[in-house]
Amino acid sequence: MNDVAELKGFIVVHAKAQGLRPATYQPLLDRITGDEDGAPGSWAVVWREAGEALEERGDLLGANRHYVMARFPFVDGPSRALAQERYLRAFGRWSTAQRDFEPVEVPVGDHVVRCWATGLSAAEPRPLVVICGGIVSVKEQWAPTLRLARRLGLAAVVTEMPGVGENTLPYDADAHRLFTGILDAVADRADTARTTALALSFSGHLALRRAAEDDRITGVITAGAPVGAFFTGDWWRGLPRVTADTLAHLAGRSPDELDKFLPDLALTEDHLDAVRVPVRYLASLRDEVVPPDDLALLRAHVRDLVVQENDDVHGSPAHVLESRLWVVESLMRLTGRPGGRTALVGALRRALRGFQNRRSHNDG
Repeated sequence: MNDVAELKGFIVVHAKAQGLRPATYQPLLDRITGDEDGAPGSWAVVWREAGEALEERGDLLGANRHYVMARFPFVDGPSRALAQERYLRAFGRWSTAQRDFEPVEVPVGDHVVRCWATGLSAAEPRPLVVICGGIVSVKEQWAPTLRLARRLGLAAVVTEMPGVGENTLPYDADAHRLFTGILDAVADRADTARTTALALSFSGHLALRRAAEDDRITGVITAGAPVGAFFTGDWWRGLPRVTADTLAHLAGRSPDELDKFLPDLALTEDHLDAVRVPVRYLASLRDEVVPPDDLALLRAHVRDLVVQENDDVHGSPAHVLESRLWVVESLMRLTGRPGGRTALVGALRRALRGFQNRRSHNDG
């Protein structure tokens, strides 16, 4: 059972990232009184019932967003398992009505990882973007990004972290091989020699590790990715409970065993020296999950690193729209999309940042 107050604090950035407005999610949070599995007023039940109402009205993506919130942070019992079944069903129904959306099964070792894809074509292979969220992000919440990639003339595959959603891979020192497995699986229908990894939070760590070895990855865009000190020091002992519990769940361990496997995941100076591709990193200066030493390590060893800094906590919840524009601009620049549109997105981002800075100054 999770601490409800902590869940309510952490869910805001994830709700905003999916386009949910405070007027939509705050009344639901106000109704939630606990996290006992299946109980009235519990986390999963309140979110799931809101999703069911939307699904009955035919709003499949809206329902999907609420079901995703219901299984947050991970499936730990029947109620969250039901929420996962519901978002898989809702997204599957939605996808059948979309042009050029398809499921892709990726063999990785003894496992098969289910992904969603768009823009794949043997006749006209396009540059590829592989999309992955962090330790609580399921692939079904990335429909808008898949649509964006298609509009930009890219092929895209969205996956999820090992241990998240339908990804049965173990979260261990070999988890980064997920990216190579995806590239191998779609190599006949995408230009995988020009692959950008849009990998946020903990999946950014996996993308950086793989970029050190797989030269088909030609760029990495990430935000709040742990690198070295997070895994090797004592920083993790101060993690919010929900983060520690989720990491342990992905690894199939108990939270008090984190120190037994986390050090094996750390990126070394040699790993980062081998990353010779552009890396675009969004950093939150008050990040309570990723230690500042990790950003210093990146700055010391990644040759082509551009950092966007936000005065915010992990995930930059106060900068969601600006961060989204930064991601889009970075993706367009790394994939060589038309200059005029890229410049426009950049101008919008800078204008929004200027507005936020002025408002912050006035509030202060």
